[in-house]
Amino acid sequence: MPRPAHPSRRRLLSRAALLTGAALLPPLTTACSRTEPGTGAPDGDAALLDGLREQGFVRVGFAGEAPFGFQDGGTLAGEAPTLHREIFTALGVPELRPALTDFGALIPGLLAGRFDVVSAGMAITPERCAKVIFSEPEFVSPTALMVRKGNPHGLSDLKSCAEQGVAVGVLTAAVEAAYAKAAGVSPSAVKALAKQQDGLDALVAGRIDAFALTGISLRWLAKVNQAAPVEVLEPFVPELEGKPRYSPGGAVFRPGAGALRDAFNRELAGITGDPARYVRLLGRYGFTEREVPPASLRTADLCRA
Repeated sequence: MPRPAHPSRRRLLSRAALLTGAALLPPLTTACSRTEPGTGAPDGDAALLDGLREQGFVRVGFAGEAPFGFQDGGTLAGEAPTLHREIFTALGVPELRPALTDFGALIPGLLAGRFDVVSAGMAITPERCAKVIFSEPEFVSPTALMVRKGNPHGLSDLKSCAEQGVAVGVLTAAVEAAYAKAAGVSPSAVKALAKQQDGLDALVAGRIDAFALTGISLRWLAKVNQAAPVEVLEPFVPELEGKPRYSPGGAVFRPGAGALRDAFNRELAGITGDPARYVRLLGRYGFTEREVPPASLRTADLCRA
């Protein structure tokens, strides 16, 4: 599948950084001893990375969604943690301390100071950009549908779901709900599910007729459920407000942590600019050169889309 020339973004309710609100961040180190009055947060953006280096770890929120961020035998695994571990190690912060959180609670948890970065492959959308700040894109992955084996309703994309009047499963707080609505799927036919596995189980049980998510997520889900009577259809590019959505995702930071985000971006550029290195790091999770974001795809443009 050709890589998009000017992509947009994926699961629509997901990136931010480190500074805002009362007691956003627990005291990091003496390097962060000065605080903004009444907040308990460091008053210097540049001090954030110094504090993380001194304490030796960064707290990351993830949603247990493979292949983006999940636990594998007690180890934090997936695209985002693997990439972020590489980047933060290069920045002098060798340890990721994970906090498992429902996908819809990742941004609230970030803003409340429960963690410092969201490592969940979150889609970069204007709605989210109004609340948090994102890194540059880490990947692109168009949407696809998982259906029962044999595709009994003859589905191909969300518009075909609307035409057939079928029930469509989406993850809670993910962009696919908005994509389905824009494609004409009745709101009553859109079923919110907490986890990927819930989507597959609902599909097999006949509670939904299609499960919409990024193609790479669905391919992984099918791989780990090989006995399930389901199949993943070819990815497609949904539209929202007349614009194509190619589902780029990235790391999320609290507002005010621009210096930390910028340091992260410099290391990220060295990885996305080297497709062979990118695939060496992430190939085990199904990421290929097709998922490498083009250099022309910028978060600032996605936030305005």
